[in-house]
Amino acid sequence: MKKIGVVGIKGGWSSERLADAVENLTGFRLLVEPDKIRLDLPAGKVWHEDTELSSLDALIIKKIGASYSPDLLDRLEVLRFLSERGLPIFSDPARIIRVLDRLACTISLQLAGIPMPPLTITEEVDRALAAVDQYGSAVFKPLYSTKARGMLVLSPGPDARRSIEKYRENNPVMYIQKKIDLRGRDLGVVFLGGEYLTTYARTTETGAWNTTTASGGKYTPYDPPEEIIALAHRAQKPFALDFTCVDVVETGDGPVVFEVSAFGGFRGLLEAQGIDAAWRYAEYVQAQVPPCT
Repeated sequence: MKKIGVVGIKGGWSSERLADAVENLTGFRLLVEPDKIRLDLPAGKVWHEDTELSSLDALIIKKIGASYSPDLLDRLEVLRFLSERGLPIFSDPARIIRVLDRLACTISLQLAGIPMPPLTITEEVDRALAAVDQYGSAVFKPLYSTKARGMLVLSPGPDARRSIEKYRENNPVMYIQKKIDLRGRDLGVVFLGGEYLTTYARTTETGAWNTTTASGGKYTPYDPPEEIIALAHRAQKPFALDFTCVDVVETGDGPVVFEVSAFGGFRGLLEAQGIDAAWRYAEYVQAQVPPCT
């Protein structure tokens, strides 16, 4: 019996589903809650409650926290300790670190020549105000967030400076992206083991500026042209993640990439395409883990 643990959130839909899939395949179930992981550095051991994690055959990271923050980087560093000591972890924590910070992910995408919306990074209010004027409408994105949480949409106007100053209080490094007309749809292009799996769309008819389910978005099936699949494949390749979803939007000038995610895609795949990503991922990991001796 292969002992494969799942790092995730107790009670979380995708975390529990993945742990169930692993159990159905292997007969072993362990959901590792990130905030209960303990590193005993002198002993060189990492524990989750009474389980010494290096005794497992592998770990799958589904969620490293309920919400994004720099604290998650520290949790990943503890798991990196295990990875460097030889425990197979999917995806490798060092690779997840590169996508968790929005700016780090963006820099990697830009260095790879991936088309993205126009972007300004600044700590200066005047420069941020100039970016809003230049773009006409801009989205201020926290460096650690998901599902549009904490994002601010600004257009030029008498209140723009005051809004930027207030935003900067909690976001000193400002990530300012030109607001793109989504035309009611963006795409999640999914890869497993670096190979294209499928695509789903997030659509909205509410008039919201984003397509997240929190803003009324729905998952729908979508068959993208080869151009989009090829772009998403190039975007995810530098990160070498075992499971990833590339966020793509179609514009009048061609497709552009918003980001690469290490955690998303399970619910969208199931609702839009009828694909059980948890089962597929569990099968993939089981095949990668060496046989028990």
